[in-house]
Amino acid sequence: MWIHVMKSKIHSATVTEANLNYVGSVTIDEELLEQTDIIPNEKVQIVNNYNGARFETYVIPGKRGSGVICLNGAAARLVQPGDKVIIISYAVMEKEQAKAYTPIIAFMGQHNQIEVLTGHEIHGTEFL
Repeated sequence: MWIHVMKSKIHSATVTEANLNYVGSVTIDEELLEQTDIIPNEKVQIVNNYNGARFETYVIPGKRGSGVICLNGAAARLVQPGDKVIIISYAVMEKEQAKAYTPIIAFMGQHNQIEVLTGHEIHGTEFL
């Protein structure tokens, strides 16, 4: 049996730009992509903590070290600069492999810099 599991998560990133006139996708700082094992063109789900919007798009790399999180094209209508978002990538794997898999979870701080990089979440805890 194959199942979908969370592979990587960028938690509480701040949207830096929304570019309606771009063809589409989300631009993410290349350094952040490397640290969270998300690759260019990978499909991601984005959750806007401010308005509840949930949508899917694909990733393009942004300038290294810039902290950029830019929603492009139609997705730009679902966010505003300053909104906090969660970016999640998934993998499909065998159930037994999934049970042993450890995701990469990045809790973001100011200027979209990683404050905590971990492999687990605990219900009832908060990270601001």
